[in-house]
Amino acid sequence: MTRRIALLRAINVGGSGKVAMADLRALAEELGFGRVETFIQSGNLVFDAGDTPNAEVEAGLAALLRSRLGVMTDVIVRDREGWAAMVADNPMPDAATLDPSRLLVLVLGAPATPAQIERLSAAAAGAERLVARDDVIYAALPDGIGRSKLGALLSRASGLRATGRNWNTVLKLKAMVEA
Repeated sequence: MTRRIALLRAINVGGSGKVAMADLRALAEELGFGRVETFIQSGNLVFDAGDTPNAEVEAGLAALLRSRLGVMTDVIVRDREGWAAMVADNPMPDAATLDPSRLLVLVLGAPATPAQIERLSAAAAGAERLVARDDVIYAALPDGIGRSKLGALLSRASGLRATGRNWNTVLKLKAMVEA
């Protein structure tokens, strides 16, 4: 079985996209996934999915969320190897060590364009840093996401099919997908 992580965008944040984690687990099981687990209430799902391609897993989960729960959201899936590579490729090990809750990893549904990366980079202020790697953007936001123009763009208005998790969550999901 291929162990996977599915990230749902904007779930249980700011009063919108309400999804009980028990319901999310039930939807995954209905799709035939095994060893289904969730982590915190923000749409993190870990499961076994056999040989089903990630794109099919994403589409299946998104369709069930929409039809059963009335929630329209992006679903982005990574397998264990892809998640481990993303962690190993972190270009900001200092931020990961010093302040992991303020290192945001934006997992993309497709690589960002040069214009998108330029727009995001231009929003970085002060000690904020941003590095794009293929289908992942790493952003160190030392003053926190709530006070950051870059953080706001990454969260809402980037134009990217993406969802972000802080480094602590990234590492917890890595441990879960490897278990």
